[in-house]
Amino acid sequence: MTTSTTEVLAPPTERYTVLGWLRRNLFGSIGDSILTIIAIWLTYAMLKPSLSWGFSVAKWTVIADNLKLFMVGRYPAEELWRVWVVLYLLAAVVGFTWGAWVKGKEKAGYVLLGIPVFLALLPFSPTIRMMILALDLFGFLGIILGRRDNPKFKNWSIISLLLYFPVGILLIGGLTGETGFLPTVKPDLWGGLMLTILLAVIGIIFSFPIGVALALGRQSKLPIISWFSVGVIELVRGVPLITILFMMDLMLPLFLPAEIRVEGVIRAFVAITLFSAAYMAENVRGGLQAIPRGQYEAAHALGLNGFTTMAFIILPQALKAVIPILVSQFIGLLKDTTLVMILSLFDVLGIGKSVLGNPEYVGTAKEVYVFVAALFWVLSYGLSYASQRLETSLGVGER
Repeated sequence: MTTSTTEVLAPPTERYTVLGWLRRNLFGSIGDSILTIIAIWLTYAMLKPSLSWGFSVAKWTVIADNLKLFMVGRYPAEELWRVWVVLYLLAAVVGFTWGAWVKGKEKAGYVLLGIPVFLALLPFSPTIRMMILALDLFGFLGIILGRRDNPKFKNWSIISLLLYFPVGILLIGGLTGETGFLPTVKPDLWGGLMLTILLAVIGIIFSFPIGVALALGRQSKLPIISWFSVGVIELVRGVPLITILFMMDLMLPLFLPAEIRVEGVIRAFVAITLFSAAYMAENVRGGLQAIPRGQYEAAHALGLNGFTTMAFIILPQALKAVIPILVSQFIGLLKDTTLVMILSLFDVLGIGKSVLGNPEYVGTAKEVYVFVAALFWVLSYGLSYASQRLETSLGVGER
């Protein structure tokens, strides 16, 4: 006896309207309705005192008065135009990459354009708000360009991402010494949200290829390469990040000549990159072990050598399988950047603590930490949402 089942679609009014969604997801049965009502009541009970404090008690002047410090630290005010150029380039490159790769899901990418809108709600001047909202314009133009049907756009998007970061660092750090069109700005003057993002982005970019190389080296049949990879991975993973930062701050100068001084930002970059690469290696190794042995045998049957098999068949599948855990690691790395205060660097949290040391702002700790938490939430949610859209586009978890 055979039975056939067919999926019965709900009427269009229930599938495509807000009321239909509410009925299907929140009020589908008596039990769902009761749970929904209880959840709404609990949410209201918890949010009411918070909203009352935020709109009537909180002293948000501490944020308005120190907004430049929170955003860019002690970066010279006359050179801030360079930061804006870097941000506009980032919006255009990200929009172009999104449009080129996430085909059929471009509308979901528009949600990411809400991040500048959120930042524009902060107590900036009207001019600054317009400059922030202009990020949406550059991102939107990038998405429109990336949506054009050109098979070369994917390659161009990768090239643009690879070129963006060295160009961005040169623009922010300077290129012409103490004078000229792009005077040098010492890394010790970088700070605030700008430093937090730079530390996270550079850590992600450089730790990814190092982590992949260590993962492949750990599986190598050459004992020297395998032992070296295992040693690096286990040594770095065996200590917390704060320990590596302490070593960079206190022990590294002992191994260098007295006349050589490494900037604190560079030490932070190296420490975060090494720490992230060790964990990245183990995540990638898990993806490699998840690939069936038949994939290797099929590649060898086609006459492919080991390098071609790994580069074009095994590694892409492994990386695709571990996208969720890689993004989780990136989000964790973003939040771990707050530990660079050990190196006397003032990221966005460090700026918050320094502001609270001003007697004028005594009693405003809640406002400062809520503001910092909101910034981290927006950035973390943006990464998570982009990851989900990328997984959907690549068909992760689908057969």
